[in-house]
Amino acid sequence: MARALRGKTAIVGVGHAGFGDASGFTEMEILTQAALAACADAGISLREIDGLATCSVTSGMWGMAVAESLAIRPKFLDSTMIGGSSFVEHLLPAMLALDAGLCNAVLVCYGSTQRSGTVNRAAIASARKLLDAQPYEHPYGPAAPAPSYALAAARHMHQYGSTREQLAEVAVAARRWAMLNPEAQMRDPLTIEDVIGARMVADPLTVRDCCLVTDGAGAFVLTRADRARDLAKPPVHVLGNATAIWHRQISSLPDLTVTAASESGARAFEMAGITAKDADVVQLYDAFTINTILFLEDLGFCPKGEGGRFVADGAIAPGGRLPVNTNGGGLSCVHPGMYGIFIMIEAVRQLRGECGARQVNGARIAVVNGNGGVLSSQSTAVLGTADTL
Repeated sequence: MARALRGKTAIVGVGHAGFGDASGFTEMEILTQAALAACADAGISLREIDGLATCSVTSGMWGMAVAESLAIRPKFLDSTMIGGSSFVEHLLPAMLALDAGLCNAVLVCYGSTQRSGTVNRAAIASARKLLDAQPYEHPYGPAAPAPSYALAAARHMHQYGSTREQLAEVAVAARRWAMLNPEAQMRDPLTIEDVIGARMVADPLTVRDCCLVTDGAGAFVLTRADRARDLAKPPVHVLGNATAIWHRQISSLPDLTVTAASESGARAFEMAGITAKDADVVQLYDAFTINTILFLEDLGFCPKGEGGRFVADGAIAPGGRLPVNTNGGGLSCVHPGMYGIFIMIEAVRQLRGECGARQVNGARIAVVNGNGGVLSSQSTAVLGTADTL
C-alpha cells in the first residue's frame, strides 16, 4: 500500500513570512501571510483549500483556530502534534486523504512569534511542564531541551571518538550556507574556534551548537499529481514518507547514539525506491549540531559512528560532497520553536531551482528529516522532480 502512494501527491506551492522578528504581528497573522504566499505560489485561491494540517506549541485546538482565521471549512483536518517533525509527518495523512478523494488541496502551515510575542519562552516552558510532564526528568528541573541533546553528543564522543571540532563543523557549514541566503538570520562568518569558544549551554554544546530563537511562519500546499501538472510552478512529488517514535524523554531512548530516523528513513526510502546515495540535497532538522551527525548516520549517508568524520573538512558545506541544510538550517537561518516546515520549503525550492547563489545544480531528489521533542519523533520524506517518477 505504501509503495502505491509513491508520486501520487505533489507539493505545488510554498511560502513563508515573519522571518526573524515579527514584532507587531501575532503568530496567526504571520501564519496567514505564509498561507496566502503558498497559495499564490501555487496559483490557487485560499478558497480552494479543503484540507488542513497544522499544530502549535501554545494551543491544543490550533487546527480549529486556523480554519476559523483563514475562513475555510476543511473536509480533512490533521492536528497531530509530535514536535518539530509534525509538518513532515503531516504528509502521509494528507497523501492518504488526497488519494481517497476526501479533499483536493491540503494546506500544511505553522506560525510562531516565540521571539517577539507576549508569550515568552519561559511561559511556554512552564506550560509544557504542566501539560507534558516527564516523570523521570522534570522533577530535577533540567533546562530542556539542551541537556538532553548534550547527553547524546557526549555519548557519541565517548563511544565513537567524534570530536568537539567535528560538532563545530556542522555549525560552520550551516553558516556558510546561510551566508549565501539573503533570508537567513545569521550571516556573519563563523569559525570552528568561534563555535568552541562561545558561551557554554550544556557541556559539550555551546550557544553556537544550538538553534536560533526567532519568529517565523511557513506553509506548503499539496494536491494530487494529476492536478499539479496544471498549476503555476513545477510540481515536487512526494516519493516517500514515514514516521517513527521510540520515546518521549531522553532517559527512555535505549541508545543515545541511535535515533528513530534509522526506522523512518528505511521505510521512506523503501516507499520511494531509493537509497541515501541517490539524494542530491539533504535537509535535516539541526536543532543542535549533534542532530546532523546522528541523522546522517541513521539515514545511511555514512556508517554509525562515522558521522563526525563524515562532516569534517567542509564536507557538508557549499562545495562539499553532500549539500546539507542549504538554507542555513535552524542553526543559522530560522528556528521559531518548531523548524520542520522550513526544511520542507527549502527542499521544494532546491528541486525547483529557485535558490540563487546556494542552488545545488541538477538537484532531482531531496531527503528531508524532521525531528521532534528530544530526538523523540523522526519523520523522513523523499521528494523528487517530475522526471523521478
